[in-house]
Amino acid sequence: MTTATIPATPDFQTGASPARPDARFAVARRPLAAVTGAEIQAPLIQGGHVRYANLDYGASAPALSVVSAYLNEILPYYASVHRGAGYASQISTSVYENARTIVREFVGGRPDDAVIFTRNTTDSLNLLAGCLPAVDGVHTGEVLYLDIEHHANLLPWQRVPHRSVIAAPTLAATLELLRAELAHGGVSLLAVTGASNVTGEILPIRALAALAHDYGARIVVDAAQLAPHRRIDIAADDVDYLAFSGHKLYAPFGAGVLIGRPDWLDAGTPHLAGGGAVQDARIDSVSWTTGPARHEGGSPNVLGAAALARATQVIADLDVDQWHAHENAIRSFLVEGLSRIDGVTVHQIFSDSASFGSPAGAGPGNAAGTGTGTIGVVNFSVEGYDAGLVAAYLSAEHGIGLRDGRFCAHPLLRRLGLPSGSLRASFGVGSRLEDAQRLLAALQELRRTGLGWDYVVDAGRWVPSNDTRSYPHWAPNTPGTAGAAPCTQD
Repeated sequence: MTTATIPATPDFQTGASPARPDARFAVARRPLAAVTGAEIQAPLIQGGHVRYANLDYGASAPALSVVSAYLNEILPYYASVHRGAGYASQISTSVYENARTIVREFVGGRPDDAVIFTRNTTDSLNLLAGCLPAVDGVHTGEVLYLDIEHHANLLPWQRVPHRSVIAAPTLAATLELLRAELAHGGVSLLAVTGASNVTGEILPIRALAALAHDYGARIVVDAAQLAPHRRIDIAADDVDYLAFSGHKLYAPFGAGVLIGRPDWLDAGTPHLAGGGAVQDARIDSVSWTTGPARHEGGSPNVLGAAALARATQVIADLDVDQWHAHENAIRSFLVEGLSRIDGVTVHQIFSDSASFGSPAGAGPGNAAGTGTGTIGVVNFSVEGYDAGLVAAYLSAEHGIGLRDGRFCAHPLLRRLGLPSGSLRASFGVGSRLEDAQRLLAALQELRRTGLGWDYVVDAGRWVPSNDTRSYPHWAPNTPGTAGAAPCTQD
């Protein structure tokens, strides 16, 4: 159903000249690692095809080619785990359990840290929320969090005793606000993001962990955005709990993981009541097991865990300097280019995020803990255009995919003065400088000549009118009818 229409600009033209990168950005001319689907062709509304420019890594990153090959190798052996004596079952069990060790090593976990596989980061944090210390069913402390969090690290804590802090304009001042709140006492857990999913700004994990511990609290870090971009060492940074997801770390099937100190987890309410989580069950009572199995009731996502573990091995083997240089080159080129386009604004939370503590990339591969900076995420808006309309234009007319909306971070978007949403370009090891060049050229064309097609709002999303493009033969051929995600709506 059409609710609004934006007419095309009569003098539509294509082929705007992209910004010309200088030698500083040469390191990003090629992808750092091969990803599946890097050369897929996207149909254009005006006719023809173009290589799809994927600038939506922050939502779900493409699978590493190495991970895809690994899955094809182990798929014939896929079987039930833990409860089968057969050959395939034994192999699957070995792969699944070994994945815990691989993931623990990837984040520098302590030998006794529990590694629990979950559905995603949201699931991991909800699991931890069910394990907060309590006496006779009454929680013994509160959870403290900032207003900049993704809903995954915001909503689970609203179900338990909690406090929130409005982040200050600088990281330094924000830490002082958290210190003052912790000093009041009564906080058992500080919940923070490792890197903002909206702006890409990294928070100083090690400083935050020390702050929490100074006042007798533990810390959990939502590393969904951080883990694909920076080395993490939870033992060195003294982080108690860490959560992240495979689908953002170049691994398909969407497995998540929660890693951390076992005492709360062994005493907490089992996350999924079911087979495998018990020592003994009777018709009206149960004795729960401890360890990861306590929270992994039912048949686990074996392939998801295996893919996640394999992806962490690939990322762990990257040369840190090359990794950061590749990503920083794309981000710098994009931010500089956006700043030169009239009417385009780049958004950030903290005015000192690029200089607070050690610069990103400094130190022995542990920039995430010792300092801040930014990951491969750039948030921006275009004056005079709804963010969803710009995203539809970029996709339909230029074959560019990025994210629009409020990014499941509604309080932060209101804080930034963007209650109806903004745009987010995100990239990673499979990205190339050309992707950023194409985005800048498309935005320059939009500002110069306007839209080249009519667009309508259909089921809550901007889509091209009279769209005759088709999907692959195996996909439902219904472009533009998926509707808007709830997180994009006011």
